[in-house]
Amino acid sequence: MPKHKRVLNREQKLLLNNFYKYLKGKRYSQSTINTYSYSIADFIEFHTNKSLETLTNKDVELYIETVYIKRNYSVSTQRQFISALKLFIIFEPITKISNLELTRPSRDRALPSVLSQKEIIHLISKAKNLKHRAIIALLYSGGLRISELINLRIEDFHINRRQIFIRNSKGRKDRYVTLAESFLPLLQNYLVTYSPKHYFVEGQIKQQYTAGSVRKFIKKYKNECGIKTNVTPHTLRHSYATHLLENGVNLRHIQELLGHSKPETTMIYTHVARKDLLSIKSPLDFAVEQLKKTDKDEQNFLLSGK
Repeated sequence: MPKHKRVLNREQKLLLNNFYKYLKGKRYSQSTINTYSYSIADFIEFHTNKSLETLTNKDVELYIETVYIKRNYSVSTQRQFISALKLFIIFEPITKISNLELTRPSRDRALPSVLSQKEIIHLISKAKNLKHRAIIALLYSGGLRISELINLRIEDFHINRRQIFIRNSKGRKDRYVTLAESFLPLLQNYLVTYSPKHYFVEGQIKQQYTAGSVRKFIKKYKNECGIKTNVTPHTLRHSYATHLLENGVNLRHIQELLGHSKPETTMIYTHVARKDLLSIKSPLDFAVEQLKKTDKDEQNFLLSGK
């Protein structure tokens, strides 16, 4: 599909450029700045025949219904637009849009997809390319976000302390994550083979690697493994957190390792961790066992009917 080219006049372009600078001054991440700028650019283009002074909350509702609802955009995308618009009307207060009436839809409560530890090992072993194998292993063993991996520098590895320094991550926070001992031989092999100069993982001409490349080869290997679940770099992070919880690591420690600001964000892994759930017996099992104990004629009862 060809990329949509917005039709904006000179005044609108200048306004959006200034809004971009405003977000820069607020020290938002580059990803957030781009997302918010694009969202507002689309909104202004949609209402290009109306002056900013006349825009109201009704115009916002019309835009959401026409664009976000009809095109079946995700709830998270709509929430990002509302967040961007809240900032925009502070930056440019001439509109009649009321901040108080701008409400974000409730977040989706879908549980994260998680691979088993066996599937993780299978995925890593399937990667014969040394660089790919090192990337997959590090994403899982450190619970890294894809952006954190892409921005990871050679000097961020503290091998003697068995730690990796994650700098200026989401929310402009620094943190340390554990450097897995089992990853060290693979790390050493990778560094000797590829000799990266600046970033842990670099492209062919030593430029920064792309997230798209990582997603592409992870999808390729998961298909080769016969894994039916959709697997992304973030799936490895979800798996890391869930497996830590199943291995008895405290939620507070997991929150720190993941770099979550709120404990509620980390709590979602309690819904997918299987350690406690596996110890719960189904009432069907109890019923079958009781039947075998009390009825001699049913002692050889098989649920399968065979």
